[in-house]
Amino acid sequence: MLSNTTKGYILAAIAAASYGTNPLFALPLYKIGMNPESVLFFRYMTAIPMLAAMLMMRGRGFGLRRHQILPLVAMGLIMAISSLTLFESYNHMAAGIASTLLFVYPIMVAVIMALFFKERLTITTILCIVMALSGIGLLYRGSDGDTLSLVGTLLVMASSLSYAIYIVGANRPMLSEIPTLKITFYVLVFGALIFAGRFATGTPFTMPAASQWYMWADVVALALFPTAISFLCTTAAIQRIGSTPTAILGALEPVTAIIFGVLVFGETLTPRDMVGLTLIIVAVTMVVGGSKTGEYLMRLRRMFPRILNHVRHK
Repeated sequence: MLSNTTKGYILAAIAAASYGTNPLFALPLYKIGMNPESVLFFRYMTAIPMLAAMLMMRGRGFGLRRHQILPLVAMGLIMAISSLTLFESYNHMAAGIASTLLFVYPIMVAVIMALFFKERLTITTILCIVMALSGIGLLYRGSDGDTLSLVGTLLVMASSLSYAIYIVGANRPMLSEIPTLKITFYVLVFGALIFAGRFATGTPFTMPAASQWYMWADVVALALFPTAISFLCTTAAIQRIGSTPTAILGALEPVTAIIFGVLVFGETLTPRDMVGLTLIIVAVTMVVGGSKTGEYLMRLRRMFPRILNHVRHK
Protein backbone atom coordinates (compact mmCIF):
# COMPACT_ATOMS: atom_id res chain seq x y z
CA MET A 1 0.00 0.00 0.00
CA LEU A 2 1.46 3.34 -1.04
CA SER A 3 1.79 6.04 1.62
CA ASN A 4 -0.04 9.33 1.25
CA THR A 5 3.29 11.09 0.60
CA THR A 6 4.29 8.63 -2.11
CA LYS A 7 0.92 9.09 -3.79
CA GLY A 8 1.49 12.85 -3.66
CA TYR A 9 4.82 12.59 -5.47
CA ILE A 10 3.35 10.27 -8.11
CA LEU A 11 0.40 12.62 -8.65
CA ALA A 12 2.75 15.62 -8.95
CA ALA A 13 4.85 13.80 -11.56
CA ILE A 14 1.75 12.85 -13.57
CA ALA A 15 0.48 16.44 -13.36
CA ALA A 16 3.76 17.88 -14.64
CA ALA A 17 4.18 15.39 -17.48
CA SER A 18 0.59 15.82 -18.65
CA TYR A 19 0.81 19.63 -18.47
CA GLY A 20 3.87 19.42 -20.69
CA THR A 21 1.68 18.11 -23.54
CA ASN A 22 0.13 21.58 -24.02
CA PRO A 23 2.19 22.42 -27.15
CA LEU A 24 1.54 18.99 -28.69
CA PHE A 25 -2.19 19.68 -28.92
CA ALA A 26 -2.30 23.50 -29.02
CA LEU A 27 0.11 24.23 -31.89
CA PRO A 28 -1.86 22.26 -34.54
CA LEU A 29 -4.94 24.31 -33.60
CA TYR A 30 -2.95 27.52 -34.06
CA LYS A 31 -1.95 26.36 -37.53
CA ILE A 32 -5.58 26.19 -38.67
CA GLY A 33 -6.17 29.77 -37.51
CA MET A 34 -7.46 29.46 -33.96
CA ASN A 35 -6.35 32.08 -31.44
CA PRO A 36 -5.20 31.28 -27.86
CA GLU A 37 -8.46 32.49 -26.24
CA SER A 38 -10.58 30.20 -28.43
CA VAL A 39 -8.28 27.21 -27.91
CA LEU A 40 -8.41 27.72 -24.14
CA PHE A 41 -12.17 28.28 -24.10
CA PHE A 42 -12.80 24.97 -25.87
CA ARG A 43 -10.15 23.33 -23.70
CA TYR A 44 -11.93 24.40 -20.51
CA MET A 45 -15.47 23.81 -21.80
CA THR A 46 -14.59 20.28 -22.94
CA ALA A 47 -12.92 19.43 -19.63
CA ILE A 48 -15.81 20.72 -17.48
CA PRO A 49 -18.28 17.92 -18.47
CA MET A 50 -15.53 15.35 -17.85
CA LEU A 51 -15.06 16.61 -14.30
CA ALA A 52 -18.81 16.97 -13.75
CA ALA A 53 -19.26 13.31 -14.69
CA MET A 54 -16.50 12.34 -12.24
CA LEU A 55 -18.21 14.32 -9.48
CA MET A 56 -21.55 12.61 -10.11
CA MET A 57 -19.98 9.14 -10.31
CA ARG A 58 -18.39 9.74 -6.91
CA GLY A 59 -21.71 10.93 -5.50
CA ARG A 60 -20.43 14.40 -4.70
CA GLY A 61 -22.66 17.45 -4.95
CA PHE A 62 -21.91 20.73 -6.71
CA GLY A 63 -22.93 22.98 -3.84
CA LEU A 64 -20.59 25.55 -2.31
CA ARG A 65 -20.68 27.51 0.90
CA ARG A 66 -20.83 31.28 0.55
CA HIS A 67 -17.30 31.84 1.88
CA GLN A 68 -15.88 29.35 -0.65
CA ILE A 69 -17.13 31.11 -3.79
CA LEU A 70 -14.78 34.11 -3.84
CA PRO A 71 -11.56 32.06 -3.33
CA LEU A 72 -12.58 29.72 -6.17
CA VAL A 73 -13.37 32.68 -8.45
CA ALA A 74 -9.89 34.05 -7.67
CA MET A 75 -8.29 30.66 -8.38
CA GLY A 76 -10.16 30.44 -11.69
CA LEU A 77 -8.94 33.92 -12.65
CA ILE A 78 -5.35 33.12 -11.72
CA MET A 79 -5.36 29.85 -13.68
CA ALA A 80 -6.98 31.54 -16.70
CA ILE A 81 -4.25 34.21 -16.69
CA SER A 82 -1.55 31.55 -16.42
CA SER A 83 -3.02 29.53 -19.29
CA LEU A 84 -3.59 32.52 -21.55
CA THR A 85 -0.15 34.07 -21.11
CA LEU A 86 1.54 30.70 -21.71
CA PHE A 87 -0.51 29.95 -24.83
CA GLU A 88 0.07 33.46 -26.17
CA SER A 89 3.83 33.02 -25.67
CA TYR A 90 3.77 30.13 -28.18
CA ASN A 91 3.17 32.79 -30.85
CA HIS A 92 6.46 34.49 -29.93
CA MET A 93 8.93 31.66 -29.24
CA ALA A 94 9.46 27.91 -29.57
CA ALA A 95 7.11 25.96 -27.32
CA GLY A 96 9.95 23.94 -25.78
CA ILE A 97 11.82 27.08 -24.73
CA ALA A 98 8.61 28.67 -23.42
CA SER A 99 7.94 25.61 -21.28
CA THR A 100 11.51 25.68 -19.97
CA LEU A 101 11.21 29.34 -18.99
CA LEU A 102 7.90 28.50 -17.29
CA PHE A 103 9.83 26.08 -15.12
CA VAL A 104 11.02 28.92 -12.85
CA TYR A 105 7.64 28.76 -11.10
CA PRO A 106 8.94 26.35 -8.42
CA ILE A 107 11.51 28.97 -7.48
CA MET A 108 8.72 31.56 -7.32
CA VAL A 109 6.70 29.24 -5.08
CA ALA A 110 9.66 28.92 -2.71
CA VAL A 111 10.12 32.71 -2.60
CA ILE A 112 6.39 33.36 -2.02
CA MET A 113 6.29 30.80 0.78
CA ALA A 114 9.35 32.43 2.38
CA LEU A 115 8.10 36.02 2.06
CA PHE A 116 4.46 35.57 2.99
CA PHE A 117 4.24 32.32 4.95
CA LYS A 118 7.59 32.42 6.80
CA GLU A 119 9.07 29.31 5.26
CA ARG A 120 12.85 29.36 5.66
CA LEU A 121 14.70 30.51 2.53
CA THR A 122 17.98 28.59 2.67
CA ILE A 123 21.31 29.37 1.04
CA THR A 124 20.67 26.41 -1.24
CA THR A 125 17.41 27.97 -2.44
CA ILE A 126 19.13 31.31 -3.05
CA LEU A 127 21.85 29.54 -5.03
CA CYS A 128 19.17 27.79 -7.03
CA ILE A 129 17.48 31.10 -7.84
CA VAL A 130 20.78 32.43 -9.19
CA MET A 131 21.31 29.27 -11.26
CA ALA A 132 17.78 29.43 -12.66
CA LEU A 133 18.19 33.09 -13.64
CA SER A 134 21.52 32.25 -15.28
CA GLY A 135 19.82 29.49 -17.24
CA ILE A 136 17.12 31.89 -18.41
CA GLY A 137 19.84 34.31 -19.48
CA LEU A 138 21.44 31.62 -21.65
CA LEU A 139 18.10 30.75 -23.21
CA TYR A 140 17.28 34.40 -23.79
CA ARG A 141 20.15 34.90 -26.24
CA GLY A 142 20.75 32.22 -28.84
CA SER A 143 24.09 31.23 -30.32
CA ASP A 144 23.39 33.29 -33.45
CA GLY A 145 23.16 36.46 -31.39
CA ASP A 146 19.40 36.84 -31.79
CA THR A 147 17.45 37.26 -28.57
CA LEU A 148 14.19 35.62 -27.73
CA SER A 149 11.13 37.82 -28.03
CA LEU A 150 10.92 40.16 -25.05
CA VAL A 151 7.12 39.99 -25.28
CA GLY A 152 7.22 36.20 -25.29
CA THR A 153 9.59 36.10 -22.32
CA LEU A 154 7.44 38.50 -20.30
CA LEU A 155 4.33 36.45 -21.13
CA VAL A 156 5.98 33.26 -19.86
CA MET A 157 7.15 35.00 -16.69
CA ALA A 158 3.58 36.23 -16.08
CA SER A 159 2.33 32.66 -16.62
CA SER A 160 4.97 31.29 -14.25
CA LEU A 161 4.12 33.80 -11.51
CA SER A 162 0.37 33.26 -11.76
CA TYR A 163 0.85 29.47 -11.72
CA ALA A 164 3.05 29.80 -8.62
CA ILE A 165 0.33 31.86 -6.93
CA TYR A 166 -2.23 29.17 -7.88
CA ILE A 167 -0.08 26.43 -6.34
CA VAL A 168 0.35 28.40 -3.12
CA GLY A 169 -3.35 29.30 -3.02
CA ALA A 170 -4.49 25.72 -3.51
CA ASN A 171 -2.79 24.80 -0.24
CA ARG A 172 -4.51 27.45 1.86
CA PRO A 173 -6.83 26.34 4.70
CA MET A 174 -9.89 28.00 3.13
CA LEU A 175 -9.73 25.47 0.27
CA SER A 176 -8.57 22.42 2.21
CA GLU A 177 -12.14 21.48 3.17
CA ILE A 178 -13.26 21.35 -0.48
CA PRO A 179 -12.74 18.03 -2.33
CA THR A 180 -9.98 18.14 -4.96
CA LEU A 181 -12.34 17.29 -7.80
CA LYS A 182 -14.74 20.09 -6.89
CA ILE A 183 -11.93 22.65 -6.70
CA THR A 184 -10.71 21.69 -10.16
CA PHE A 185 -14.25 21.77 -11.57
CA TYR A 186 -14.97 25.30 -10.35
CA VAL A 187 -11.52 26.59 -11.34
CA LEU A 188 -12.34 25.55 -14.91
CA VAL A 189 -15.89 26.93 -14.75
CA PHE A 190 -14.78 30.37 -13.58
CA GLY A 191 -11.83 30.30 -15.97
CA ALA A 192 -14.13 29.56 -18.92
CA LEU A 193 -16.36 32.48 -17.90
CA ILE A 194 -13.34 34.78 -18.10
CA PHE A 195 -12.60 33.69 -21.67
CA ALA A 196 -16.28 34.11 -22.56
CA GLY A 197 -16.04 37.65 -21.20
CA ARG A 198 -13.10 38.36 -23.50
CA PHE A 199 -15.17 37.27 -26.51
CA ALA A 200 -17.97 39.56 -25.37
CA THR A 201 -15.56 42.50 -25.29
CA GLY A 202 -14.25 42.05 -28.83
CA THR A 203 -11.75 39.18 -28.89
CA PRO A 204 -12.35 37.11 -32.07
CA PHE A 205 -13.97 33.70 -31.55
CA THR A 206 -12.46 31.00 -33.79
CA MET A 207 -13.07 27.28 -34.20
CA PRO A 208 -12.17 24.43 -36.58
CA ALA A 209 -13.99 24.54 -39.93
CA ALA A 210 -16.44 21.79 -40.84
CA SER A 211 -13.82 20.26 -43.17
CA GLN A 212 -11.37 20.17 -40.25
CA TRP A 213 -13.60 18.08 -37.99
CA TYR A 214 -10.65 15.84 -37.11
CA MET A 215 -9.04 18.75 -35.24
CA TRP A 216 -11.66 18.33 -32.51
CA ALA A 217 -9.59 15.34 -31.42
CA ASP A 218 -6.87 17.83 -30.46
CA VAL A 219 -9.42 19.85 -28.47
CA VAL A 220 -10.54 16.74 -26.56
CA ALA A 221 -6.93 15.68 -25.90
CA LEU A 222 -6.11 19.22 -24.73
CA ALA A 223 -9.05 19.10 -22.34
CA LEU A 224 -8.16 15.63 -21.03
CA PHE A 225 -4.38 15.55 -20.54
CA PRO A 226 -2.99 19.05 -19.73
CA THR A 227 -6.30 20.21 -18.24
CA ALA A 228 -8.51 17.68 -16.43
CA ILE A 229 -5.75 15.21 -15.53
CA SER A 230 -3.06 17.82 -14.84
CA PHE A 231 -5.19 20.22 -12.77
CA LEU A 232 -6.77 17.37 -10.81
CA CYS A 233 -3.44 15.71 -10.04
CA THR A 234 -1.82 19.05 -9.17
CA THR A 235 -4.47 19.93 -6.59
CA ALA A 236 -4.44 16.40 -5.15
CA ALA A 237 -0.63 16.43 -4.90
CA ILE A 238 -0.59 19.85 -3.20
CA GLN A 239 -3.00 18.61 -0.54
CA ARG A 240 -0.77 15.58 0.12
CA ILE A 241 2.81 16.89 -0.03
CA GLY A 242 2.48 20.69 -0.05
CA SER A 243 3.08 23.49 -2.52
CA THR A 244 6.86 23.53 -2.84
CA PRO A 245 7.48 19.79 -3.53
CA THR A 246 4.60 19.73 -6.02
CA ALA A 247 6.09 22.72 -7.83
CA ILE A 248 9.55 21.19 -7.90
CA LEU A 249 8.33 18.00 -9.56
CA GLY A 250 7.36 20.22 -12.46
CA ALA A 251 10.80 19.21 -13.80
CA LEU A 252 8.98 16.72 -16.01
CA GLU A 253 6.97 19.50 -17.64
CA PRO A 254 9.66 21.23 -19.75
CA VAL A 255 11.27 17.88 -20.51
CA THR A 256 7.97 16.61 -21.92
CA ALA A 257 7.35 19.81 -23.90
CA ILE A 258 10.87 19.87 -25.33
CA ILE A 259 10.71 16.21 -26.37
CA PHE A 260 7.48 16.85 -28.27
CA GLY A 261 8.83 20.13 -29.65
CA VAL A 262 11.90 18.43 -31.12
CA LEU A 263 10.31 15.15 -32.23
CA VAL A 264 6.96 16.42 -33.51
CA PHE A 265 7.45 20.06 -34.48
CA GLY A 266 11.07 19.99 -35.65
CA GLU A 267 12.31 22.54 -33.12
CA THR A 268 16.08 22.66 -32.55
CA LEU A 269 18.16 23.18 -29.42
CA THR A 270 21.62 24.73 -29.55
CA PRO A 271 24.37 23.74 -27.09
CA ARG A 272 23.79 27.10 -25.36
CA ASP A 273 20.10 26.23 -24.98
CA MET A 274 21.02 22.85 -23.51
CA VAL A 275 23.31 24.45 -20.92
CA GLY A 276 20.60 26.93 -19.96
CA LEU A 277 17.98 24.19 -19.71
CA THR A 278 20.33 22.07 -17.58
CA LEU A 279 21.01 24.94 -15.19
CA ILE A 280 17.29 25.49 -14.66
CA ILE A 281 16.52 21.81 -14.10
CA VAL A 282 19.51 21.32 -11.77
CA ALA A 283 18.53 24.43 -9.79
CA VAL A 284 14.99 23.26 -9.18
CA THR A 285 16.08 19.67 -8.53
CA MET A 286 18.34 21.00 -5.77
CA VAL A 287 15.34 22.77 -4.27
CA VAL A 288 13.35 19.53 -4.19
CA GLY A 289 16.24 17.90 -2.36
CA GLY A 290 15.85 20.48 0.39
CA SER A 291 17.98 19.75 3.40
CA LYS A 292 19.18 16.50 1.86
CA THR A 293 21.01 18.50 -0.81
CA GLY A 294 23.20 20.06 1.85
CA GLU A 295 23.88 16.63 3.35
CA TYR A 296 24.91 15.23 -0.04
CA LEU A 297 27.20 18.21 -0.72
CA MET A 298 28.80 17.80 2.71
CA ARG A 299 29.39 14.10 2.08
CA LEU A 300 30.91 14.92 -1.28
CA ARG A 301 33.25 17.50 0.27
CA ARG A 302 34.35 15.00 2.92
CA MET A 303 35.16 12.51 0.18
CA PHE A 304 37.75 14.77 -1.47
CA PRO A 305 40.47 14.37 1.20
CA ARG A 306 40.03 10.61 1.05
CA ILE A 307 40.28 10.62 -2.73
CA LEU A 308 43.40 12.84 -2.63
CA ASN A 309 45.04 10.64 0.02
CA HIS A 310 44.24 7.59 -2.05
CA VAL A 311 45.84 9.14 -5.12
CA ARG A 312 48.96 10.25 -3.17
CA HIS A 313 49.52 6.77 -1.75
CA LYS A 314 49.44 5.40 -5.26
